[in-house]
Amino acid sequence: MSLATRYLGLPLAHPIVAAASPLTATLDGMRRLEDAGAAAVVMSSLYEEQLRAEDTAYAQYTEHGSNSQAEAGSYFPELTGYDEGVSGHLETLRCASESLSIPVIASLNGTTSEGWVGHARALEQAGAAAIELNVYSVPVDPAVSGAEVERRTVQIVREVAGSVRVPVAIKLMPYFSSMPHIAAELVRAGANGLVLFNRFYAPDIDLATLQVTRALPLSTAAELPLSLVWIALLSRRVACSLAASRGVETEVEVIKYLLAGADVVTTASALLRHGPQYIATLRDGLARWLDANRFDSVDAIRGLKDATHVEQVDALLRAQYVSALTEYLPGKLVQ
Repeated sequence: MSLATRYLGLPLAHPIVAAASPLTATLDGMRRLEDAGAAAVVMSSLYEEQLRAEDTAYAQYTEHGSNSQAEAGSYFPELTGYDEGVSGHLETLRCASESLSIPVIASLNGTTSEGWVGHARALEQAGAAAIELNVYSVPVDPAVSGAEVERRTVQIVREVAGSVRVPVAIKLMPYFSSMPHIAAELVRAGANGLVLFNRFYAPDIDLATLQVTRALPLSTAAELPLSLVWIALLSRRVACSLAASRGVETEVEVIKYLLAGADVVTTASALLRHGPQYIATLRDGLARWLDANRFDSVDAIRGLKDATHVEQVDALLRAQYVSALTEYLPGKLVQ
């Protein structure tokens, strides 16, 4: 039986990839994931805002009081290896790329055109096998149209893909008016893969203190349907790799994503809950299901249940929507 797959042109032993998380922030963490059997790892994100904050703090602490008297031009020597706060991240990436036998995919979460392109090049030079662009932006200006949001997203991919030689994937938010259209535009702009989807972290309100609060809930299988539907709809309709994200708790979700057409399944929450060794649990569960159902490879099931097998799939989705709402029978009220 073969669990082998390909993602972004990279050959992988199986389709289960460790997504960016605190587990992939250190060389030791990525080694643990490799030892546990991960097919690839996505290193924790490089955030442009954090780099700016580090740069500002560095300048404040090293320049405060300099030139305040004749003898002291400055207090600290120039740090040639500082590289604007990114050097530590790049060194971790470099060590991981050199010492691990599995692909190390860099994750970049930028905000400006210069940040996207400049840091993407640095990540490539540090040895990244591919780059995942984590595009997280919440438009709040009523003057910014949906078309403008799409244009900016496509431009990010075009600029980064044109500046590096390694494959580029983009991790998307699900809130586009026409997901197939933006997906096709991103592929035309140079995206080699789509990761569906990024999670929207929304604030909450504590009624006891009236304070706005934030939380980082781990994903559950309840989040599966959104990504599953769009994986199935985009499978074979866009000429790029598809990575499923969100909602992986067991091998059941892995198998469903593959049936819908995913090339790989990325997971972070399940590994944070159970530890790196859970990779083997997911992989072995997939292998058992394939064997029990007489499939000899992952390739044999990929896309078996994607939407290309259905004519007029838009009409089918509409019919299922109407049926679900009109045929629902509520249970008896609890006394």
